[in-house]
Amino acid sequence: MVIKMAEQQNQEKGQQVQDINQLLKVRREKLATLQENGKDPFQITKYDVTHHSQEIKDNFDDLEGKSVSIAGRVMSKRVMGKASFCNVQDLEGNIQSYVARDSIGEEPYADFKKYDVGDIVGIVGEVFKTKTGEISIHASKVTLLSKSLQILPEKYHGLVNTDIRYRQRYTDLIMNEEVKKTFVMRSKIISSIRRYLDGLGFLEVETPMLVSNAGGAAARPFETHYNALDEDVKLRISLELYLKRLIVGGLERVYEIGRVFRNEGLDTRHNPEFTLMELYQAYTDYNGMMDLTENMFRHVAQEVCGTTVVPYGDVEIDLGSPFKRITMIDAVKEYTGIDFDQIADTAEAKKIADEKGVHYEERHTKGDILNLFFEEFVEEHLIQPTFVMDHPVEISPLTKRKPDKPDYVERFELFITAREMCNAYSELNDPIDQRERFKAQEAALAAGDEEANTTDEDFMNALEIGMPPTGGIGYGIDRLVMLLTNSPAIRDVLLFPTMKSLDK
Repeated sequence: MVIKMAEQQNQEKGQQVQDINQLLKVRREKLATLQENGKDPFQITKYDVTHHSQEIKDNFDDLEGKSVSIAGRVMSKRVMGKASFCNVQDLEGNIQSYVARDSIGEEPYADFKKYDVGDIVGIVGEVFKTKTGEISIHASKVTLLSKSLQILPEKYHGLVNTDIRYRQRYTDLIMNEEVKKTFVMRSKIISSIRRYLDGLGFLEVETPMLVSNAGGAAARPFETHYNALDEDVKLRISLELYLKRLIVGGLERVYEIGRVFRNEGLDTRHNPEFTLMELYQAYTDYNGMMDLTENMFRHVAQEVCGTTVVPYGDVEIDLGSPFKRITMIDAVKEYTGIDFDQIADTAEAKKIADEKGVHYEERHTKGDILNLFFEEFVEEHLIQPTFVMDHPVEISPLTKRKPDKPDYVERFELFITAREMCNAYSELNDPIDQRERFKAQEAALAAGDEEANTTDEDFMNALEIGMPPTGGIGYGIDRLVMLLTNSPAIRDVLLFPTMKSLDK
């Protein structure tokens, strides 16, 4: 019985493939006929569009009875003898068009009846409302602008295979209106950020992507070879060290929004290439960065979403209320009862880690273990906006120490929905201390930490010239977009996420 069912399924699949191949053949034959008759759509170089679908609907009272010109993709079509209806989708949405033989002419109407779902058309006609109340266009002219030689997914089910959605984002954008809205929102979010920072006097700059020393973050870089110089180079993992050079040069407020590359795994929060924004402001500290971040998140949410209370999954995130501020030590104490201020040294920290089942490496110190406790017991609880402050110096090689507590630094991370949204410091501007931190990083690298930094001598030279007290911060733009568009995975907010090659 099972064998017969399998055979039947194989036969059905084979028939489906045969049917699709026949449909594809018909489309190519239609194109060939058009070309033979001097109607090749691919010879058309431009088309004048006066309006978009939503614009027509929003302004119906002013446009009723007036001629408009739209262009878009045919998403459905009903042919009824001498008159037909088609639905055309453009950037803003879709709109119905009434196409009648007596209005566009006998030969053009005969051509129109042969058009396929997926074809791109231009339509000129008068705006009107049907008997059922649907705002539509009564076509006086229909122009085929591009012939679709493939078949769109079945409209009622859309494109549901997630692998195909990510690989063929162009099809995903056509079939899933919410996906298009997400990426329109993404563009608006980034524009809103730029306006906000520009209004505070920040300068947007650009720094190198190919670098000899990929520093500024704990991450493994991608490596490549530059043939012209016969040198091995790396793709940047951060924007930090070059932006700090600009602070040294006297550009007091700078930011950059750009791609960075980290040779790491793929999951719902990580993609090896992603969009990072870093900004640096002279003469402020991490408290100033906290205020800027809170105000910016609130501003962007209000401007783009129209509210500071945004849904994410089954919770509502309140960006309008003051963000919670807590030290890492107090956060660990709150959720575990363990006070790392009372732990004397690394040996005692490792003993407590063993008792709690927290895995650590031999090279880890008390500060490293505090961070491991935070990741293990605290992060998952940080749903509403929370600034976690004052990290151990061991995990913060570029950060200024706290004057009254030198084993800790003036650093914070913002967590929302249990995800790190940004990472900020009072920047280390002491070149002597910075060199010692780099030495510690190189020791960690030698001990097997592939994400540790190495000494950047040109950056050290810049610090020795002198960098003013500075606050700096890095934002994961993709995670902010995930939050404001209620998207569960980073792939949902990347137009073309990293995918394993189908050839492998």
